[in-house]
Amino acid sequence: MLIAIPPKYAVSQVIGYIKGKSAIHIARTYQGRKKNFVGQHFWARGYYVSTAGKDEEAVREYIQRQEQEDRRLDQLSLFE
Repeated sequence: MLIAIPPKYAVSQVIGYIKGKSAIHIARTYQGRKKNFVGQHFWARGYYVSTAGKDEEAVREYIQRQEQEDRRLDQLSLFE
């Protein structure tokens, strides 16, 4: 995931928000949960963050190639 975070937000806040909202969405969509689950954990506790700087375009291209590769592998698995 490549995101730009404005300096006024702490990285930990943004990551916590993304992990929290995505866990709720996945639980409701794929696990049939109607209420938020308290005391349970969906994502791992930690995370890794790095700056892209001048390499941002290289990172962006890598992510796009990974998406294409995932689609290709998904199509190959149809024939197994």
